[in-house]
Amino acid sequence: MNIGKAAEAAGVSPRMVRHYEDIGLIAQPGRTPAGYRVYGDAEVHELRFVRRARDLGFTVPEISRLLGLWRNRRRSSADVKRLVGTHLADLEKRIAELEAMRQVLQDLARHCHGDARPECPILEDLARAPRRKGKP
Repeated sequence: MNIGKAAEAAGVSPRMVRHYEDIGLIAQPGRTPAGYRVYGDAEVHELRFVRRARDLGFTVPEISRLLGLWRNRRRSSADVKRLVGTHLADLEKRIAELEAMRQVLQDLARHCHGDARPECPILEDLARAPRRKGKP
């Protein structure tokens, strides 16, 4: 199948397929004598794997490692679980940081009158010196 059909079957754009090829995440496909890319079921399956991993927030280097583990039938599931555990810990840290930001913004919004007066506690807070890390 051509790149458009392969991309559609995998749920990605043709542009992303080309990008994944360019960065070496997936192998370059075969080509017709006219130079058009040709994809089969195996390539589409790999593209779906990449799409699912991206949907779960894995970075390109992490996806590359996951693909390597997936392709290696002699892999240890402990290696896969370790990589996922690291990713999960990173996500939990980011979630905590986002929650802290949400709380600060909610507090600032509660203290802003939102009227025609020029005084604004939100802008006053943003103009203050940055707070130390871990202290919103």
